[in-house]
Amino acid sequence: MQLPRSGLAIIGLVSFISFSNASEPATERSDWKKHFDDVSAIGTIIVVDERASSKHTFVYNANRAKVRYSPASTFKIPHTLFALQHGAVRDEFQVFQWDGVSRTFAGHNQDQDLRSAMRYSTLWVYQRFAKQINENQAKKYLSSIDYGNADPTTSTGDYWVDGNLRISAVEQVAFLQKLYRNQLPFAVEHQRLVKDLMVNEADYEWILRAKTGWEGRYGWWVGWVEWREGPVFFALNIETPNRAEDLGKRQIIAKTVLRSIQALPTDPGDGAER
Repeated sequence: MQLPRSGLAIIGLVSFISFSNASEPATERSDWKKHFDDVSAIGTIIVVDERASSKHTFVYNANRAKVRYSPASTFKIPHTLFALQHGAVRDEFQVFQWDGVSRTFAGHNQDQDLRSAMRYSTLWVYQRFAKQINENQAKKYLSSIDYGNADPTTSTGDYWVDGNLRISAVEQVAFLQKLYRNQLPFAVEHQRLVKDLMVNEADYEWILRAKTGWEGRYGWWVGWVEWREGPVFFALNIETPNRAEDLGKRQIIAKTVLRSIQALPTDPGDGAER
């Protein structure tokens, strides 16, 4: 098998793991353990490289990649689609008035629009959406996009953090692949808007679209890097025993992995967000 790009020359023993919703087997990258060990983290990452010269699927810790966890704030990606479809928000310019309640994260304590709500992971905006989109309708939306276990029930708190909704890293990538291609059962203009809201970084030749998530015990970073040759999708989750102190590890690990396959250029800036 021809391995793509020079950065992939040393893999060691490789095993092939078939994922039920993947188009091809994933190569287990045991060498990526070092990137987790370097920041004292336990977790998984799956990368689906669809660039014309590099087509391949890689995974570190394949067993964990198939385990479902609460999506936490990564759910803001589909949730925004639901809100637009349902009419809970008109567009990216609609302003949501802050209720004056002081919250832990300073970015939440101000008026919001869709762009700032995505950037700051503003929970109270999406709690308002959830109140307008009842459980039955949420279930229909979730089932229509085959999102994890598609279960929006909860006995307390928000169903995408504290409730029963669960999704795996493998399923996160499958969802993102459909969004990238505007293949979800929502208006194309809404899918394009959500992708615009997801932009984290960009240069002349690439765009990084991604979203963080944090349940408290574990955190996510999911998204893709767009190149002229094609996209490189990724989904990472890690344990966060030190809570907020561990959040920056998500981007550090994922960016190091992506740079190792030349899916991101070298860049020392690795910020953290919720």
